[in-house]
Amino acid sequence: MKKIVIAAVILIVAAGAWYFQAKSSKPAGAKRGGPVPVVVAPVVRDTFATTVQAVGTARANESVDITAKVTETVDSLNFEDGQQVQTGDLLVQLSSDRQRAELEIARVNLAEQEREYKRLSGLVQQRAIPQSQLDTQLSRLESARAQLAAAQTSVADRRILAPFDGVLGLRRVSPGSLVSPGTVLVTLDDTDPIKLDFTVSEVFFPALMPGLEIVARSAAYRDAPVAGQVVSVDSRVDPVTRAIAVRAHLPNPEGRLRPGMLMTVRLQTDEREALVIPESALVPLEDRQYVFLIDEANTARRVEVEIGRRRPGEVEILDGLSEGDRVVTEGTIRLRPGAEVRVMREAGATG
Repeated sequence: MKKIVIAAVILIVAAGAWYFQAKSSKPAGAKRGGPVPVVVAPVVRDTFATTVQAVGTARANESVDITAKVTETVDSLNFEDGQQVQTGDLLVQLSSDRQRAELEIARVNLAEQEREYKRLSGLVQQRAIPQSQLDTQLSRLESARAQLAAAQTSVADRRILAPFDGVLGLRRVSPGSLVSPGTVLVTLDDTDPIKLDFTVSEVFFPALMPGLEIVARSAAYRDAPVAGQVVSVDSRVDPVTRAIAVRAHLPNPEGRLRPGMLMTVRLQTDEREALVIPESALVPLEDRQYVFLIDEANTARRVEVEIGRRRPGEVEILDGLSEGDRVVTEGTIRLRPGAEVRVMREAGATG
């Protein structure tokens, strides 16, 4: 009887072991409650580019410090702070009474020398005087013309004009101030377009060229990005930073951007067509990347992929997938190869 009980116990234990073994030998992807709910997205072909970010400084298209050429007192200031001016507008008038008087004397002298030259020319034609006398008068006439030009220049030096269209800064002097050569009276900037200088790593040099589009933002206008274009690339790479200077032009018709502003720059290089999937579809394993591919029978299959460049929320696929394939973007944690899935939603390429 004792042997019979022992045999029965052995049979029960064996049956239990067989049951648990059979239960554990179900397909790895099988789960209680049926198919695994997932969200999928198609593999799409899209334009993919390398995004480069940098920080730059805005500079005026043309900029100059308006200064005096001579030592003189300020007679009048013909502008307001921040005024828009045109080329040739009179900005500052320096005292020039003495120079104007000298200019008038030079004009009178020139007129007199011209009359004398005409008189002597007639006498030479009549052979009343020698040619040498006319030549001497010609020298006096040329000297009078030079004196008039010098007097005109002296007067002009005391009229300070705008060299180009632009916006004036804050005036630095007042009427009656004594100024000398080099004294800054006011600044003048042409800010449309505005230049943006920034540097990028030398690794991007092959893709840098005039015409490349950029997008820039300033801290003052965070929600108003400005599109522009690269106009020139420096001829040298900085041997210390291994970066190269780039200059772009930004349209600035309203004058919102000012020289000296710090701006963030984003530009795209190496633009090409590529296969793209949501970044959330990647399942990293050691140094490899996998995705779960869903077939027509709604069965999950794990596929190794080769990835390329990334951008926010998306990744480029170099190998392993084809356009139109469906990959799992949500629910990968519960998936196993061969598991049956239930597609809850099919998202776009951006997830």
